[in-house]
Amino acid sequence: MSLFERIAIVGLGLLGGSLGLGAKSRGVVGRVVGATRQVEARERALRSGAVDEVLRLEEVARGAELVVLATPIHAMPGVLERMLPGIEDGAIVTDVGSVKGSVVDTLTGLLPDGVHYVGSHPMAGSHERGMGAARADLFEGAPCVVSGCGDAAADERVIAFWRGLGAHVVLRDAVRHDAEVAWTSHLPHLLAFAFAHAFGGAPKTAHEVAGSGFRDFTRIAQSDPELWADILTANRKALAAPLGALSESLAAMARAVESADGESLEALLASARTNLFRASLPPTAGETSHSKNPSSPIEGETQPGDRSTPHE
Repeated sequence: MSLFERIAIVGLGLLGGSLGLGAKSRGVVGRVVGATRQVEARERALRSGAVDEVLRLEEVARGAELVVLATPIHAMPGVLERMLPGIEDGAIVTDVGSVKGSVVDTLTGLLPDGVHYVGSHPMAGSHERGMGAARADLFEGAPCVVSGCGDAAADERVIAFWRGLGAHVVLRDAVRHDAEVAWTSHLPHLLAFAFAHAFGGAPKTAHEVAGSGFRDFTRIAQSDPELWADILTANRKALAAPLGALSESLAAMARAVESADGESLEALLASARTNLFRASLPPTAGETSHSKNPSSPIEGETQPGDRSTPHE
């Protein structure tokens, strides 16, 4: 039996298209309708079976039990406002945005009584973009952060939806979510972009001696610049502390290199490895807890590491 009889997906790019494909293939929903401004995305979504129908934005939410916003963060309020006349009482609105603090209050404030917003952030994707890169298994084994609204029924339905897609649900409030992804996703992307920008000053033939380490490090810098400018500016407050810590680490390592202080440099590099090992260790008994209140800042299910993505 399907978790939802009908869902609406607004934005049929990589994540929105993969949502439709995954939900249909795994029997999570009965019918998927979508909305997109892109003619090519509409045709691909229909042809692949990611959606059963593509409708106008003002019509797409009618009859939908779950509405998923898969648009850029800055566009979500305007998109939701246009959809409001079609959103029915009892419906749930969620999203796939990488930032929650600036989104939760805004979207919640737009919704009428009887309609709940439950924030979501699947840590899955690719440096590729568009409906053409969508795939049904994108969310399998990936963490998905859910920021509950406090309504137990709505929260549990959204949690069940992501679990139905094969994701491991992690429960966080908006503030904690933004602080943590600033470290695990946003700062790494910013650093990769910064290096790629600086690489413009490298010798013209340097790419001829680039190996797998170079490719691994720079892959996420191939992500969509418009999307990531949106994400990084939206989470600028939470990024301040990680950026400061990174600057201090780079400065300390630069000093050690410039002064040929191998002993200090080795200590810094060893400390770096230790930090990564600690982060990858599973929690010991008593360090995590489960809760029936997804709006509380506690951990539900965890999965060490994540998939590198433009939405992670």
